[in-house]
Amino acid sequence: MKQFTVLTLFPEMFNNFLTTSIIEKALAKKLIAINIVNLRDYSVGKHHQVDDYQYGGGEGMVLMIEPLVKAIKAHQTKNSITILLSPQGKQYRQQQAQQLAKQEQDLILICGHYEGFDERILHYVDYELSIGDYVLTGGELASMIVIDSVARLCSDVINAQSHLNDSFTNNLLDYPVYTNPVAYDGHLVPEVLLSGHHQNIAQWREYEALKKTWLKRPDLLLKMTLTPQQEILLTKIKNEK
Repeated sequence: MKQFTVLTLFPEMFNNFLTTSIIEKALAKKLIAINIVNLRDYSVGKHHQVDDYQYGGGEGMVLMIEPLVKAIKAHQTKNSITILLSPQGKQYRQQQAQQLAKQEQDLILICGHYEGFDERILHYVDYELSIGDYVLTGGELASMIVIDSVARLCSDVINAQSHLNDSFTNNLLDYPVYTNPVAYDGHLVPEVLLSGHHQNIAQWREYEALKKTWLKRPDLLLKMTLTPQQEILLTKIKNEK
């Protein structure tokens, strides 16, 4: 069972997250476990501080090193990875979600707030992780994204077939999908999907996934080695008007 521990100043932000959809079902089945830890429980001094003014001057409060380290050490084990959620971290990708889901280690996710962390926190974490090149008011939303993306890949949380063709799994975007009605406002479901011919459907989906990636995210194709068949399909796509 994959264990997630979140260190946060705002545990109430997770109330709906823990009681909704796939996450709620995975928790109920004990396929994953999520422990939300209030950093204020590890505050220091008579005023129970977790943040303070920064040395050298400047706007914004900084999370103090002592309560952070106390919280980390209280929940760290030999079987855990400690991740600092930060815009300065390595960019999070689907491939990393897959790796984290496969690894046996539990995850400790540290959510920042205010102006950031005392830089010395880097001595107590395994690495920093960023969900994108933008800044949030805190790391709580980022931690939910990591938990959701990893949890859905853990054993038995969802049917494995459901994520084999996920966008980015093979450096391709997912193929288009359709459901009822067959015709809506003049827009039709592609005829091949109604044919029942599984080989033709599989070929159509491969072609459409490659086409969608070329049109929307051609940079992804630079990261993969195309098969001879994919090379032929891509040439055809590029020559389409």
